[in-house]
Amino acid sequence: MEPLTEQEIRGAFVNCTKGEAKRLSVPRDLAERPWDDLDFLGWRDPQAPSRAYLATELEGRTVALAMRCPDASSWQSRRSMCSMCTTTHTGGVSLMVAAKAGKAGQQGNSVGAYICSDLACPLYVRGKKDAGAGARLHESLTLEEKIRRTVVNLAAFIAKVTA
Repeated sequence: MEPLTEQEIRGAFVNCTKGEAKRLSVPRDLAERPWDDLDFLGWRDPQAPSRAYLATELEGRTVALAMRCPDASSWQSRRSMCSMCTTTHTGGVSLMVAAKAGKAGQQGNSVGAYICSDLACPLYVRGKKDAGAGARLHESLTLEEKIRRTVVNLAAFIAKVTA
């Protein structure tokens, strides 16, 4: 993924108002992010842990989502699997809920997915971040196939939000 600027990220949100996008917290360390290893940029708001965001390139354009999620104190202790990257964690997967784009979202409709709580799916898939013993299931897929699966799962989630 190509590096994104704060302005690109703020302009890419599909499920919140321009005012909300202007006020939300964007990471200050964008220049230091491992962009070559990212299929999407995901982050949680340090001042509001129940808010999470992601931005990615999809069909030649940047798309970003605002999501709600439980804070760290409410993460469950049972082992759960991320629906994006299929990494399993003990207490490291959260239900992320995104308001649907447009009129449906204004009416309160939303879409949810179980995603790595730290939104570091691309790093788990590539082995750049360790989720602990047993976090990655043994698979015969190549790294490229695992990356592609994560990208397809993310695109499907975004499609549900924008439908």
